[in-house]
Amino acid sequence: MTIRVPDLAEIRANRARLGDAVITTPVRRLVDDAVSLAVGDDTTVWLKEELFQRTGSFKPRGALSVMLRLDAAALARGVTGVSAGNHAISLGYCARRLGSTATVVMPKSANPFRVQVCREYGATVELVDDVHAAFARVHEIEQAEGRTFVHPFEGPLTALGTAAVGMEFIEQVHAEGATLDAVIVAAGGGGLTGGVACAVKQMSPGTAVFVVEPEGADSLRRSFDAGSPQAIDAVRTIADSLGAPRCEPYSFALNRRFVDDVVLVNDETIRAAMRLLFRSAKLVVEPAGAAALAALMMPLRRTLAGRSVGLVVCGGNIDHATFCRHLGGADQGS
Repeated sequence: MTIRVPDLAEIRANRARLGDAVITTPVRRLVDDAVSLAVGDDTTVWLKEELFQRTGSFKPRGALSVMLRLDAAALARGVTGVSAGNHAISLGYCARRLGSTATVVMPKSANPFRVQVCREYGATVELVDDVHAAFARVHEIEQAEGRTFVHPFEGPLTALGTAAVGMEFIEQVHAEGATLDAVIVAAGGGGLTGGVACAVKQMSPGTAVFVVEPEGADSLRRSFDAGSPQAIDAVRTIADSLGAPRCEPYSFALNRRFVDDVVLVNDETIRAAMRLLFRSAKLVVEPAGAAALAALMMPLRRTLAGRSVGLVVCGGNIDHATFCRHLGGADQGS
């Protein structure tokens, strides 16, 4: 598939258009003995703390990039979307910010805390059996109510918004007098990873970009192996924010062009990374937010030994009880 890739001028202009509806999230070097033990003494770790973004994840960057292009009539009709949580929350936030409304469809397995936050932002929430049923239902809403479907990860405008994460990361590390040899970012469909990789490679061509997926939600890895967008039959991971049922054409093509490799991690490694971020960075993250560190701890540790590595901490929407269960090593279904 031939796609149009946003250039840096477009990425900067879009970031300016978003204004203070999104924030430039912090970047810091993580220096701690426990981190050195987990990833190697000579590996330098930088965190892009996107969990401090408005709504608790990177998602408003893409959703708002789409919604700012809607005319007054479309905004009056409202938007709809499907999500296990973070995209749904961002749609509620963006709709409220723009004077619109949002109806979101979530799987019944969605964390009740995230459902609650969606409703607090003013979104109408419908719960269905699984993510496949959610996509079917959201298209029914789109047809019946005239709402605009804002895809959770697919499309040029979404990638244009998420690309600013990579742009900011490179600029902020450079401002500290450092460079990144590699960036690791988690995929939940490929909208974040494609955007980040697109910006990073244009700003710093020598920086490798690695994508990480959970073993139980490996649609992008399967797509890379097959050479075309692939689907999975079910999501089987604690990192439900990364549980995209399939890849889509634009985000797949963007990832194929700019991403160096896709690696997989299991849930136990994600839990270990959550514990390490809590201990060493004092961060409370959802499983998806720990996936990049999990990749550096396990499949990429040897590959990136002695390098300067940037990790995108993509989200932190988790309630205290679930977080504590994960830190304690609860069952995968928790």
